Amino acid sequence: MKNIILYFLVFLFSHFLWAQPVAQWTNAEVLNLYGKAVEETATRYSRLPASLSNVSRKSVWNLGQNSTGLYVRFRTDSPTLWVRWKSATSFVMNHMTATGSRGLDLYVRDDGKWRFVAAGRPDTKAAVTERKILSNMTTEMREYMLYLSLYDGVAELEIGSEEGHPLMKEEVPSPRSDNPIVMYGTSITQGGCVSRPGMLYTSIMSRALDREFINLGFSGNAFLDLEIAELMATVKNPAMYIIAATENASVQQFEERGEAFFRILRDAHPDVPVIFVQAVRYAYDVLNQEDKAIMEAKMAACKKLYGSLKKAGERHIYFIDPAATKGFADAESSVDGCHLTDLGAMRFADVLLPLIKKRLSSR
Repeated sequence: MKNIILYFLVFLFSHFLWAQPVAQWTNAEVLNLYGKAVEETATRYSRLPASLSNVSRKSVWNLGQNSTGLYVRFRTDSPTLWVRWKSATSFVMNHMTATGSRGLDLYVRDDGKWRFVAAGRPDTKAAVTERKILSNMTTEMREYMLYLSLYDGVAELEIGSEEGHPLMKEEVPSPRSDNPIVMYGTSITQGGCVSRPGMLYTSIMSRALDREFINLGFSGNAFLDLEIAELMATVKNPAMYIIAATENASVQQFEERGEAFFRILRDAHPDVPVIFVQAVRYAYDVLNQEDKAIMEAKMAACKKLYGSLKKAGERHIYFIDPAATKGFADAESSVDGCHLTDLGAMRFADVLLPLIKKRLSSR
């Protein structure tokens, strides 16, 4: 009797294993990758070209290896999807989720719009994570977008589909990539501290506008480094430049580098709009008088730069102060008084989108 039961259990277990779908893995290097200023970067999933390795400050170079704002596009009719990726470092922060800093984020094209469907939660104890990210779907061809980690680099990436259901390159050109918007900024632009990569505010705006954004946010290091302006200037057919450096750049840096940074962009693309974005005021500045004074001086320097350019006759330049809007009046948009939560990122996007749409439609 015991033997019969044992054989029966072995049969059930074997049947269970046989019934499970098996992944066939596709190296994401064969798929199209978006969100990069230039294709020839130090590694496939980094943001800066190798030529800057001995030019940029070490902090900027290291942050440039983060895969912030990058995404892979593909389509498949597979009923199950897996992801397997190797993180470049073991980077963690105590005020940001691991899903945001080291994870992945999957969106599907649904009725002409991008819809979030699953997050790739990283293994925080190992460099390589493998996850079944979606299952039990109908065999219908779908378009997908996979966002990469915000505060870590992706060293290797594979996407798994069921046998007989291969991954293919995207068919729908969305977000459109022929006329990208290029954004330069601080940790807030890099994504600190949203819960998952798709909530990065440049990615929110990219989906809303159905247009590629190139994110050059450098956490704590947006000091108007001129080689970054030169990199931005090399982007082919840019639709717009957005500069949001007030949280990091000092008064002296605005005075010494601000116009030179702008001039590099303007000389390369005379008619491309440039938007200066003022800082989001820190919640604790209502009480911390020293921080408040420092921030107000930097914001005044940014506005002075904009004003001097306007006075000199520069066209197609604009200025926006998010804190002057209702969206940031309640100081409930950050995780720590400074860095944006998902709510803050959505509010920030809502502030910028009307001006961006207006300037895009006027060109």
